[in-house]
Amino acid sequence: MIVSNTMTGEKEALRPLHGGRINIFVCGPTVYDDAHIGHARTYIAFDVVARYLKARGYSVFYLQNITDVDDKIIERAKKLGVDPAALARRFERRYLEDMKALGVENVNLYARATEHIPEIISQIERLMAKGFAYETESGVYFDESKFEEFGKLSHKSMEDPDRHRIEPDPTKRNRGDFTLWKKRSGEEGISWQSPWGEGRPGWHIEDTAITEAYFGPQYDIHGGALDLIFPHHEAEIAQMESVSGKAPMVRCWMHTGFLNVKGEKMSKSLGNFITIRELLKTWEPDVFRLAVLSAHYRTPIDFSEGVLDQSRRSLERIRQLVSTIDQRLKGEADDLPAPKEDEGLERARTEFFEAMDDDFNTPNALRVVFGLVRDLNRRMDEGDLSIEGIRAAGEMLAEFGEVLGLDLYAEGSREEDDKLRDGLLALLQEVRQRLREKREWELADEIRERLLDLDIVLEDKNQGTNRDRDRG
Repeated sequence: MIVSNTMTGEKEALRPLHGGRINIFVCGPTVYDDAHIGHARTYIAFDVVARYLKARGYSVFYLQNITDVDDKIIERAKKLGVDPAALARRFERRYLEDMKALGVENVNLYARATEHIPEIISQIERLMAKGFAYETESGVYFDESKFEEFGKLSHKSMEDPDRHRIEPDPTKRNRGDFTLWKKRSGEEGISWQSPWGEGRPGWHIEDTAITEAYFGPQYDIHGGALDLIFPHHEAEIAQMESVSGKAPMVRCWMHTGFLNVKGEKMSKSLGNFITIRELLKTWEPDVFRLAVLSAHYRTPIDFSEGVLDQSRRSLERIRQLVSTIDQRLKGEADDLPAPKEDEGLERARTEFFEAMDDDFNTPNALRVVFGLVRDLNRRMDEGDLSIEGIRAAGEMLAEFGEVLGLDLYAEGSREEDDKLRDGLLALLQEVRQRLREKREWELADEIRERLLDLDIVLEDKNQGTNRDRDRG
């Protein structure tokens, strides 16, 4: 297998540190709002990376952090008049629901920053003891000038004029020094005691403290979107390699391209984003997933309704073949003999794995799948495939679907799902009304709040409860 390494700008052979075990870390969300489909693009890509590595026989530990303490969370909570921790938990829960809906299911651990404060403090203390960090009246900062290789990932020098997202603070030694610990009072609603007084961690230190706790100072793959290279990933490298004295921190850096709308990167700051929840009100999750995988993870995606419609039609073609195969196999014995070697099937499997071995090239892998679909349809029409071969073809398509995370057996119709949903909502409405009649207000309100998280609004009336789905 070869993987494109952002650090070197070249494709390199994958050589895990621990033989058959691969440790992967991907930067997770800051949970102050719903995730958008630009985020989903990254998480789908790395879900497929984990899936394929497992298919290749590796033992994979995929770690993702949850930034649940941050300026954005505190500002949003203040604006809404709610507790910052409660706000973070709400959007963390919604994020995990979104990932489940998209089939992103290979993360072994979601590690909250707030549950690793001792590890964060320990790493800061060691950085200070080694002379890489210093304290001022406003906080603790990493002294960028002490790490000579700062910028080796992004190729930005300390004098680069377009350095951005650096916190202004007159107490810092250098303009580019970044925060390790922010001295803050409890008035913000969330803080911890530390050797430097009450406060909370900076953004960058959360990730290296978490990865050091689970992986040690060095591991195999670090992933994220392109916009995290500078300053976030540069800061991570500086922190970890300084505190451990070992390099490289990561053997391979992988970064996903942007999801663009009309040529501009989708982002909350630009206001051109579509949340995952909004998208899934109209489109099946696998349609979006296929659209994402139709582009290489490193290339930008120009998002549009047309792209999704093409993806829908492509998915239907695969599912129609799978349905035909199932119909052909009905009534056949489960213990069919193994098929004779089939050159067409073997070639397709080889080409699929060759594509994925080449930097997880999902577009080329999908071309193999669609080529196989055309070939199988023709051969079955012509009677050129035995029943044993048809079963083998179905098993191969299922294998490809598992690697890509696509459900090839779904019908695409939501009619049965809608009936089930409506039945469950009616049941919950009845349970909640009975709780209200018993004056168990707290539990009744919790049900309403959890349904609100699912964009389902319950309006209490004197004669009962009305429900509506928030269409945005």
